[in-house]
Amino acid sequence: MEQSMGSGRLIKAPESFLSQDGIKTVFAEGKKGRRDFIRNAFAAAAAGAAVPAALAQGNPVPTEGGDPNILNLPEHSKGLGQGVALNDGYGKPSKYESNVQRRVSPGLTQTTQASVSFAPLQSLFGIVTPSGLHFERHHQGWWDIDPSKHRLMVNGMVKTAKVFTLDEIMRLPSVSRFHFMECGANTAVEWGNVAVPTVQYTHGMLSCSEFTGVPLITLLELAGADLTNGKFVLAEGADGSSMTRTIPMSLIKSGEVFVAYGQNGEMLRPEQGYPLRLVVPGIQGVSWVKYLRRLEVGDKPYATKDEANHYIDLMPDGQHRQYSGLQECKSVVTTPSGGQVLLDKGFYNVTGLAWSGKGRIKKVDVSMDGGRNWRTARLEGPVQNKALTRFNIDWVWDGKPAIIQSRAMDETGFVQPTYQQLRGVRGTRSIYHNNAIQSWLVQENGEVKNVQIS
Repeated sequence: MEQSMGSGRLIKAPESFLSQDGIKTVFAEGKKGRRDFIRNAFAAAAAGAAVPAALAQGNPVPTEGGDPNILNLPEHSKGLGQGVALNDGYGKPSKYESNVQRRVSPGLTQTTQASVSFAPLQSLFGIVTPSGLHFERHHQGWWDIDPSKHRLMVNGMVKTAKVFTLDEIMRLPSVSRFHFMECGANTAVEWGNVAVPTVQYTHGMLSCSEFTGVPLITLLELAGADLTNGKFVLAEGADGSSMTRTIPMSLIKSGEVFVAYGQNGEMLRPEQGYPLRLVVPGIQGVSWVKYLRRLEVGDKPYATKDEANHYIDLMPDGQHRQYSGLQECKSVVTTPSGGQVLLDKGFYNVTGLAWSGKGRIKKVDVSMDGGRNWRTARLEGPVQNKALTRFNIDWVWDGKPAIIQSRAMDETGFVQPTYQQLRGVRGTRSIYHNNAIQSWLVQENGEVKNVQIS
């Protein structure tokens, strides 16, 4: 079913039924200060929201005698708690947060094991993805490699080929930086008007961590690399797929590319490439080669199997766009988003994430009416280079249908496109590098669905 709305065409998700017309702007903040705005919004909704919200959450409804959760002293306030939470020496989340986990989908390339897991963006705060929730992409499964036996070779156009142990690399001057990593196939199914239900599945091949390691240029200089005639570096992984990717020397000379052994204050996880992986900020995740074992300096792109057959874009004229690894400016609202339910009308903090492979995020606008009107969101600092940026904006839902979107702009002036704009340049047969504006339909019953406005 399709339903027209202004100049755009609203395409329903398979699980949605769009029966309302005339989506309007749901509120205007006017000249009120933000504190008064929030206070008044809560006051207006308080009387009708208390009982439905309590019932929806399975909590006791407050009675004339008061809230039993306040009046009745809980066990944890009367007794002795547990000792140090060793948990076999490594901390774990609360049992009440067991639903926050990576999830897999059968819709992408598979081996004998699941090859992709999606990060639960809808359940995360700030910009850092916990290591245990960081998305995964494997081309031949993951390994837990003995670091004492792992080696990294640097060869090709160098004066002296070098072989490094992990201990030798960890003795070198290191850097620690926050960067996002996004799979080139993130949001891929949306190209074909397939509206998967949640932000975990639309955008969950995205994460952000603090990575620690040694700048790649340092290793090349130790080997006496020809930095004038050597234009590219081939990075090779030690897993069964022998993942190989061409990295332009221009990126390496900038000092941004580095060989990482640390993630979020600890060693890399095995599923994230332990003991060594490449970090290539702003470039699609497949170039962040895991289980890194070899770096070869050359004078031309290598056109390896994963560069000639995969991660390329089919353009409208039938040609393939190759080496298109840059992840362009993009954003998504994570709350409210698909699969969530607004319990009642009233005040909500709308929040989401923005990122760009070209640099820092400069601005994020949010629309509540499908792109007719936009307001500028608050960027939560620090806004870092090629890292996720959290944005927030106030909203009072009046109980009527609304279509929520976000539109990011980076420091180069690049503005996140609509689907109509993106397809006008890239056609309709692409798989990779979808950075179009995402739309979430809030229905009158509070349920949030994935829709597209083209």
